[in-house]
Amino acid sequence: MLDCLEHTPGEGAERSVIWLHGLGASGNDFAPLVPHIDLPRTRFVFPHAPTRPVTVNNGYVMPAWYDIVTMERGPGREPEADVREASEMVEALIAREHERGVPSDRIVLAGFSQGAAMTLHTGLRHPERLAGMMVLSGYLVLPDTLDAEAHEANRDTPMFFGHGSRDDVVPMAGGRTAFERVGAERRAEWNAYPMGHELCAEELRDLTRWLHSVLA
Repeated sequence: MLDCLEHTPGEGAERSVIWLHGLGASGNDFAPLVPHIDLPRTRFVFPHAPTRPVTVNNGYVMPAWYDIVTMERGPGREPEADVREASEMVEALIAREHERGVPSDRIVLAGFSQGAAMTLHTGLRHPERLAGMMVLSGYLVLPDTLDAEAHEANRDTPMFFGHGSRDDVVPMAGGRTAFERVGAERRAEWNAYPMGHELCAEELRDLTRWLHSVLA
């Protein structure tokens, strides 16, 4: 099981948000947002990705959900074995919330950048309906396998996409492509902001509204 930073309400959790960080970051990145989101009876789980060498960063060892072999988009950019191993780790976190008494339809899977890519990969394939998926500055990984592997349980799961129009790390076109690929059949909303590869106050306001709508 991955090490995690957790915020658990004193009165007990009836809902959960599992929030995956981006490349080179940690579960500490988004934890300070919990008081601003102000969701009662909600456990926030911020896992720390395992460390691994990342090819595009000269093999430097850092927290990463998967290796990135090249900056060019296309097959082979992310090793399939890495993505599937990370997905199993995320599934284990979902299973632990079940053991704690929180069913899938009260769990939001969220992520930023590489974590958002894992949110899409895992959430779309999860065999039980989730409360929602929050995709911040994200993109699709292993898109060629999606049609065969997407599960009917999450055919209409609410989704929040947020992306910066000035993002030079994950260009907004990648996020928009993901939204258009998966959003047509789901209750998905697209939100663009005048920012880079980050999260701004306006996006925090919008994602807070959305989280309250799917978990309240």
